[in-house]
Amino acid sequence: MSMRRLLSVTASLARVVPAARTVSSRLSPAVRCLPLAARPSAVQTAIGRFGSAAPLSTSAAAAAARTEPPPPPASDSEGKKAIELDLSAVHSKRRVQRKRAVVKNDTETRQQPSAEEDMEVVAYSTAEEYNLESLMEGLREQNLYHPSAMSEDVHDVLHVAARYTLGAEPREIYLFREGTVVFWNVPELERRSVLEFIRQFQEGSYDQETVEEESDSMPYSYTEVFNKTRLVNGRILLNMEGSTDLEKYAFSNAMALSVKLGIWESALERYIDSIRFVTDELKKGGRISMKKEEVLKKNGELFGLRHLINLSSDCLDTPDFYWDKDNLESLYQKTCNHLNIAKRTRVMNEKLNHCVELADMLTTNLADQHHVRLEWMIIALIMVEVGFEVIHFLERYT
Repeated sequence: MSMRRLLSVTASLARVVPAARTVSSRLSPAVRCLPLAARPSAVQTAIGRFGSAAPLSTSAAAAAARTEPPPPPASDSEGKKAIELDLSAVHSKRRVQRKRAVVKNDTETRQQPSAEEDMEVVAYSTAEEYNLESLMEGLREQNLYHPSAMSEDVHDVLHVAARYTLGAEPREIYLFREGTVVFWNVPELERRSVLEFIRQFQEGSYDQETVEEESDSMPYSYTEVFNKTRLVNGRILLNMEGSTDLEKYAFSNAMALSVKLGIWESALERYIDSIRFVTDELKKGGRISMKKEEVLKKNGELFGLRHLINLSSDCLDTPDFYWDKDNLESLYQKTCNHLNIAKRTRVMNEKLNHCVELADMLTTNLADQHHVRLEWMIIALIMVEVGFEVIHFLERYT
């Protein structure tokens, strides 16, 4: 009687467990034709051979446990082994690993405000130089921005703020004499309007497409942690207490230098493209088709760019303004490091050295061509002189 009950439990599990269905489909007709008393061993063998091939979900096992009566006591060893083999298929299913959530500690959360609070600082380099005095008068006549007082040792920069505010955060602009402008919390439409307005006060304007491509931006917000302005992962965190004009100036100074360096990088790339044909002609073994005036012009462009980068800018050193201001110097240096100004300057100088070598080769080639021309002229004069002497000789002795 107990054996028949065990078979009924096994048959019920076969309807629920996919492995038991596979077992039932793979049983040979000879086994199915066995008498009822001889079937448990055949079922046990089939389950032991194929039962682990199809795992059973935990929900199906729970449903089967609720609908069927509990198994009888372990009176029959063969029936117990069959049930244990079936349960082993349940536990053999591999657990799906969940992606671990990254939990930040409270300090990191306080140091970095949410992205919804971020504002934007954007820098452009539009010209070689701004006439700040005329620009100041123009802004006063426009009456949309008022100048803000800066430290006495800050030179060649104009700091203005919008008269009409759109929120708690003011809209500020830093204009540097070397032709760069930095906007703090200024919308794009207003930025374009200001750029169009200052066009009349700039000298040596750059191409508008290049200006847009070489612009730079960084997010910024305010923080109460440590009550200190700093740069964290490319994000400016300003102190909420006191004036932040000098801190903003330090960040603006570094960003202005970065966009100006970007303009020079673009100019160097155009210069390299303009002399690319020289190396192509040298590889073909042909004659370099450049006139002396063109070579001199290329040399002038090259040395002018080299002068701007190494002598007329602060790419190689720190401005004197930060000499006795350690906090501002730290902000300036960190921003420069974030923008890779030192590395970019080093790469540009390497490219410039290569271009200088190529320019020297062009100059030497032109000089050689001139020398060859002079030699042929001297040879021609000697041949003329020899011709006259031959004529005189013939006239004398004939």
